[in-house]
Amino acid sequence: MKALLILALVGMSSFALADEAKIASSQPAVEQYDYSTNLDIKRVISLSTIPNVCDVVPATMTYEDHQGQVHTLQYRAMGEGCRLN
Repeated sequence: MKALLILALVGMSSFALADEAKIASSQPAVEQYDYSTNLDIKRVISLSTIPNVCDVVPATMTYEDHQGQVHTLQYRAMGEGCRLN
């Protein structure tokens, strides 16, 4: 009985690993932005939330280019906490 339980758990875990690999392969690789990066942005899909701090923070933008490929770009942005009222 224990052997059947172990075989069932091993079988289920291999399906879970296959699903995780499929999800990871469908996510675009994160590219690092610098001033020499040529951007081809047709449509912005998502922007990360910029925290309410007065400091430079990492930010992420996911976009689609004119060929239909999805890119994720990481860049640095000034936090939202420095605004003068």
